[in-house]
Amino acid sequence: MTESLSPEPSIPELTIFYDGGCPLCVSEMRHLNRRDKEQKIALQDIHAQGFAERFPHIDSVRADQILHGQLANGDMIYALDVTYEAWALVGKRHWVAILRWPVVKQVSHQVYLFFAKHRSRISKLLTGSERCEVCEIKRGEV
Repeated sequence: MTESLSPEPSIPELTIFYDGGCPLCVSEMRHLNRRDKEQKIALQDIHAQGFAERFPHIDSVRADQILHGQLANGDMIYALDVTYEAWALVGKRHWVAILRWPVVKQVSHQVYLFFAKHRSRISKLLTGSERCEVCEIKRGEV
C-alpha cells in the first residue's frame, strides 16, 4: 500500500507585513507581487481580519509605524531592509542597491521614517486618497 503525500506548502523566503489601507504601500506591494513569479514573497495586510490570531508575534501597532518583514528562518527585518530584501528576491536588487551604500543608508532610513509617519498625507497628495477602501492584492494580479 502506497501512501500519497500532498506537498507541504512552501515557506516564503520573505513575509511582508504591510498597511493594506495605504494607497502607496499597496501600490508597491502590487508591483512586487507582479514581479514575484516564483512566489518567494508572502504579503500580509496588518489590518486584515484575523491578523492578530494568525501572527501573534507581530505587534500590528508597531508594524503600522514601520514596515516589518520575516525571513524564512524566522528572523525579523524592518523598514528599508524589508524593501531591499523584497526587490532583491524578485531580481531587482540593482534598483535598490543604493540603499545599502553607507552614507545613503543613513539618509534613506531617515527619509523612510518620515514617509512612514506621514504616509497618509503623502498618499493624499500623490493619489488623491489618504486611505484605500478596497486595497486587496491578488497573487499575480496585473
